[in-house]
Amino acid sequence: MKKEDQFYLYLILLHVVIGVLGFVLPFTTKIYGYSIFIFGVYYIIKSQNRNHEALIAAAYVVGSEVFLRMTGGNPLYEISKYGVMVFILIGMYYSGFSKGAAPYWIFLLLLVPSVVISTFVLDFDTNIRKAIAFNISGPVCLGLASLYTFRRKISLEQINKILLSMGLPLVTCMMYLTLYTPNIRDVITGTDSNVVTSGGYGPNQVSTALGLGMFVFFSRIILESSTKFLVIINLIVALNITYRGMLTFSRGGMITGFLMIVLLLFFLYLKSNYKGRVKLNYIIVLVVLTMMTTWGYTSFQTGGLINKRYANQDASGRVKESRFTGREEVAINEINTFLKNPVFGVGVGKGQEVREAETGIFIASHDEITRMLAEHGSLGILALLILMFTPLVLYLENKFNMFLLCFAAFWFLTINHAAMRTAAPAFVYSLSLLNVQLGFPTKKKGD
Repeated sequence: MKKEDQFYLYLILLHVVIGVLGFVLPFTTKIYGYSIFIFGVYYIIKSQNRNHEALIAAAYVVGSEVFLRMTGGNPLYEISKYGVMVFILIGMYYSGFSKGAAPYWIFLLLLVPSVVISTFVLDFDTNIRKAIAFNISGPVCLGLASLYTFRRKISLEQINKILLSMGLPLVTCMMYLTLYTPNIRDVITGTDSNVVTSGGYGPNQVSTALGLGMFVFFSRIILESSTKFLVIINLIVALNITYRGMLTFSRGGMITGFLMIVLLLFFLYLKSNYKGRVKLNYIIVLVVLTMMTTWGYTSFQTGGLINKRYANQDASGRVKESRFTGREEVAINEINTFLKNPVFGVGVGKGQEVREAETGIFIASHDEITRMLAEHGSLGILALLILMFTPLVLYLENKFNMFLLCFAAFWFLTINHAAMRTAAPAFVYSLSLLNVQLGFPTKKKGD
């Protein structure tokens, strides 16, 4: 076995062990959580961010967020978004801002008016700081990370390291879920999203994280498996993450992860020569067979309920009235709120209060697009247009970035079903702005 393969195996096993410890000795998750932020700062400062260590550290925070939330290991609930921002700021200190990132300066400025409005309109008994931070931390994290990544040169090897850093904590999450729900048939009795198979936490966020992990390790099978041993290791990890993701019965994250894999394969197929396409054909067959096997096994374990879930049926086979578990009602309410306040919106965090006053239900938005419309008004539309079109312009400039469309798709699809509750859509979006190079880029301040 090569030393590199051996080291990779040890990395995977280490994160399996962390998951086991988190289940057996719950207090270890707090040690793990605090250590990530302490060693992340040390790692970036020691290296002076010479090889984009800020992105590697931030990626690890993103990958660990859901596991730490479900186990109570996070120092603060929203700490991962702030952790990403702190790491990026340290990275900027050593490497500067990206040149020409004006779209994201404008994006951040467009958020300000609604924040100011919210300080005047939020209810008296509302914790204004928490209400604003809960809704604005995601967009600010995205904008700040984008100021660092915009057109910044990076090698393909470095971006694969960033993805691995994000994927390793998801191995820990997968292991914890395996121990948390060993007897699947005892806890799955219907076709609704399952909290128990999600580690006692929100299935939507767990599914989002595991869908991203599924993409990371399938991409490593394609791009970073130079030996049969690595193919086997990555395949085992990818299959297990996919299986645990399906068992959450939350569809959004898994469908998003699958579409990311399809986009990557499609891109590589278009860019490859004849020999490359022959190899990709084998990989495509492998991916299809493994997906079918995983689906078949999941269907067997759930008594066919997973099939009904994705067909939008209940346990008796009846088609459910709502395909989006009632989220469309929240979205319609936010659109109506926008139509009543089209210029500046109602203010950050106020949309939730308006919805409670009109419907009697206090529920946070699951759709970042309609939330931006309701709370930021026409400025929110401009902000969203910047986010949507800038990556597409960069794709026309640098068509080698095989991950660009995958990352942009993850952001767009995730914010439509899980808003920006986690740091993942913000950070992954920022990665779509990188200028991926075949070789090692020359390191210059501000590149």
